[in-house]
Amino acid sequence: MSFSPISRLGFATGFAHGADQLALAALPLVVTLGLGGGPGLVGLLVAVQSAAWLLVSLPAGALIDRSEKRRWMVRAQVLAALCLAVAAAAAALQLVPALGVAVLLGAGGTVAFVLSGFAAVPLLAEPAALPRANARLELARAVATLSAPVLAGVLAKAGQAPLGFALAALCALLSAVLASRLPAMPRSAAERPPLGQAIRDGASFVWRQPYLRAIALCAIVWNMGFFVLMAVFVPYALGHLGLDAAGTGLTLSAYGAGLLLGALAAPRLAGLLKTGTLLAIGPGLSVLAGFALLAGPTPYGALPFAAFFLIGFGPMIWQIGQTSLRQIVTPPDLLGRVGATLQVAVFGVRPLGALLGGWIGAGWGVETAMLLVPAGFALSLLAILASPLRRLGSLEEAVPVSG
Repeated sequence: MSFSPISRLGFATGFAHGADQLALAALPLVVTLGLGGGPGLVGLLVAVQSAAWLLVSLPAGALIDRSEKRRWMVRAQVLAALCLAVAAAAAALQLVPALGVAVLLGAGGTVAFVLSGFAAVPLLAEPAALPRANARLELARAVATLSAPVLAGVLAKAGQAPLGFALAALCALLSAVLASRLPAMPRSAAERPPLGQAIRDGASFVWRQPYLRAIALCAIVWNMGFFVLMAVFVPYALGHLGLDAAGTGLTLSAYGAGLLLGALAAPRLAGLLKTGTLLAIGPGLSVLAGFALLAGPTPYGALPFAAFFLIGFGPMIWQIGQTSLRQIVTPPDLLGRVGATLQVAVFGVRPLGALLGGWIGAGWGVETAMLLVPAGFALSLLAILASPLRRLGSLEEAVPVSG
């Protein structure tokens, strides 16, 4: 059976995210069950793993812009596979420092792959097909995000938690094999400035380009609100909403269901709605969800379940729409750096949102902290409505706008 390049990239992306999510799910289980570590060690190692998205993104984005994309994707996943195999061995041998280094470098491989894949899509698909192509990649990510914790949990229950890293290494290796079957994508012929200047050029372009600036502002404040929610929702649900542990877990799972259905619906909605409307759906539905979460207990937890579904569904549509728009308005030789700049902005603000939610929740109560959730989502909607994005009819109209 012959697959299109986008289909192959979609499968490679699914395995890459599967490897990353398996490692993320396996890590706290290994530390708690296998190493006897407490919350402090778990938090430290998860922070080390997540730090790759901040440390690797900017230099990787600059290097990807001057390199052949397929080669980067293959090398990134081979690195991830090797490091995750080392993580499995380190976990089995209870070598904590080696485990930390391995998961950091393994996540770095995922970062490089994701940025390369974003830059490769416009080289593999026509502009009109970008929403459908990006939806395939996001659908693969959503499936991996939902399935990886289940697999890691099954292995941990069987007393084989370190095998989660071994399975992650296999997924990364499969991703590398699939990426190697993609067509070659020529390097950019643009001038190659020094690495530091190249990184600054990417950040400057994001700030000067009105569409990208609005996308960045929307993403930053939305993620701030979302990670406030992640920091305080469980105690809020168990207390204010009257949910038990099972009900809280079921409510959180609605987010993943929303991601899946959003990825499936986005291509059709992109053909029916104006691009500006499509980009307002994510923050708009999030605002509704944020206010719904402020309500009191509802029968069977129906309202918080619906709220988390909307928080997955709407922003997934926004993600696919804004990714396609970024690929249209960004010059090919800047795609890696633009993706890296936005990635660093988003991942940099996430711990700030969690810390803010925890601080306000501890000092003034989780009900007070929850007020920040719809406020952050409302600011993200304002970032779209106050920008030229509001008037954008279609991707074809998205020619660069002077800053």
